Amino acid sequence: MSPKPIPVQPFGQTGHQSSRLIFGAVALSGAPQEKIDRTLDLLFEYGINHIDTAASYGDSELKLGPWMERYRDRFFLATKTGDRTYNGAKESIHRSLERLRVSAVDLIQLHYLVDPQEWDTAMGLEGALEALIEAREQGLTRFIGVTGHDIPIPEMHQKSLARFPFDSVLLPYNWIVMQNPRYAHHFEQLMGVCKERGIAVQTIKALASGAWGDAPHTSPVWYRPFSEQAQIDKAVHWVLGREGFFLNTVGDLDLLPKVLDAAARFERRPTEEEMRVAMANAQPLFT
Repeated sequence: MSPKPIPVQPFGQTGHQSSRLIFGAVALSGAPQEKIDRTLDLLFEYGINHIDTAASYGDSELKLGPWMERYRDRFFLATKTGDRTYNGAKESIHRSLERLRVSAVDLIQLHYLVDPQEWDTAMGLEGALEALIEAREQGLTRFIGVTGHDIPIPEMHQKSLARFPFDSVLLPYNWIVMQNPRYAHHFEQLMGVCKERGIAVQTIKALASGAWGDAPHTSPVWYRPFSEQAQIDKAVHWVLGREGFFLNTVGDLDLLPKVLDAAARFERRPTEEEMRVAMANAQPLFT
């Protein structure tokens, strides 16, 4: 029996109805072809129609290229540039288009814009933002977003939105990080701005249970992810319980089926007590 499709909802004011789960294509980097082929089948099975990658995600863009040649019209395609200058970002954008084998993407995002000095460069004269605006004017992208993580990122995103009308933001959102008073306070302030302006909210790190520390790395993800289905269910359902949010999937193709399965079975948000029990052994990834 086919799985239940993941519901779709408006991606901000872009006019696109995106699946609530966005495929985080960093998971394709370094993956063998048989896993990549199975992943595409899974995305189709669950109705995933939105892909997020980045210039810095290893060979992710290269791995997506053959998909885009065949199925470009089935996906909202987003990539990112980590360059901060106009020239660097412009080169990055054109290189991404070549690697993805497309003439344009739907969304280009300023990647991990959290450092104040880097922010000044990217947003200033001959900064990366100018290259993204130019790309939009040239039809190389339709929309522009900004991403990041670490505790200050909700504050930095508010600063970014005060400077430029970004179409989307991307940042961590899980039960553990929202126990941090500073993060939670500024996150909710940011959400107020996003709701008022119709800005799409993409969330990451749903499965983060802490840093690896001295533990052996059993996943390609840079943080320690939940791997048991029961905990994945709670983590995914808690994020999806927030109306209007999107969940970017984990960077591990072996965990992807569990995340998709959890999302397909979503009915309600877990209670605070349920989350306290499920997250009892988890640690904050960002401090």
